[in-house]
Amino acid sequence: MEKKLQAVYKDGVLQPLEPVPLEERQQVTLTITDATGVCQDVKGYFTPEEWSKAERDDISLEEVREALSTISGSLSDAVIALRQER
Repeated sequence: MEKKLQAVYKDGVLQPLEPVPLEERQQVTLTITDATGVCQDVKGYFTPEEWSKAERDDISLEEVREALSTISGSLSDAVIALRQER
């Protein structure tokens, strides 16, 4: 099983912010990602001009669905490829 979830580190213990389907004393492998670092990384994804233009966009859900349906493969791969073109 693989599950992503948010947790808080307090007094030397990771505390999940939602119920976890685990047995008592079950061993698991954790991958820790600092959420604050991730949020800061997102700032570089778009230029200030792109953010400003996006504020004025009036895009319908149907238009979003249509645009996403044209992406073959992984959405994340498509975004990475687009960023590499810059």
